[in-house]
Amino acid sequence: MAASKHVIKLNLDAGNASMMDLGKMLGQTGVNLVAVKRAYDEVTAGQRGDVVPVVVTVRDDRSFDLSVRTPPTAFLIRKALGGKGAATPGHASAGTLSRAALRAIAERKLPDLNTADPEVAERIIAGTARSMGVAVED
Repeated sequence: MAASKHVIKLNLDAGNASMMDLGKMLGQTGVNLVAVKRAYDEVTAGQRGDVVPVVVTVRDDRSFDLSVRTPPTAFLIRKALGGKGAATPGHASAGTLSRAALRAIAERKLPDLNTADPEVAERIIAGTARSMGVAVED
């Protein structure tokens, strides 16, 4: 019989995971929260300042595995613009994203997207930017 497990997805600050957030989401699993925090902080230390999603798989024996993802697309777009998206997308503009920034975001997100084609990835990122009220340079 296979061991049951918990699979929890979290968005945490890279290199500095909040024990409060970990406790809220992982407390019921009985996993060692300090060990999870240390492992996450060690893996994401090079990305400090970003929000880096992680999938934590906790097995019955309370051992765990971390699967680190790429930062959310909206976060990367806001970071490239240095601000927020539009309060009313479609009516107000939040800024313009350069082609170079769009390409950089697409390359970073490529491992987590449903495509291996960089041009398709750019179109996916451009769609997210438009939904945030951000224009993309032609």
